[in-house]
Amino acid sequence: MNNDCLFCKIIKGEIPSYTVYEDESVKVFLDVNPNTNGHLLVVPKTHYENLFDTPNEVLISLLDLIKTKLYPLLKEKLNIDGLTISQNNFYGQDIKHLHIHLIPRYHNDEFKFMFNKYLLEELENTYNKLK
Repeated sequence: MNNDCLFCKIIKGEIPSYTVYEDESVKVFLDVNPNTNGHLLVVPKTHYENLFDTPNEVLISLLDLIKTKLYPLLKEKLNIDGLTISQNNFYGQDIKHLHIHLIPRYHNDEFKFMFNKYLLEELENTYNKLK
């Protein structure tokens, strides 16, 4: 645990949360700044800063939880039409504790990923750098 980490404080119960699932290794709670109704954060109880610091077996267990328990829960209780799964590392990561966003999708939601059509001009150049 990291005493300065917001998520570690939530895990320890020092800060309240709307917890929808918890076991010995993970806590899942509603995001207080949701993109859509039912936006969840899946947070391992052990403090890992990002994906690259997290053991593979932990990542696999988080994905299994999403697949077998959390997605079915969202589907059954909130009647979601789909699910966007997001996880930031370094840039865009406001809280330096690994967490996975589960963003329920509805046919009428306004949540949009914005793609940059101008990057198409750089596609071949980028491809040559990456191959």
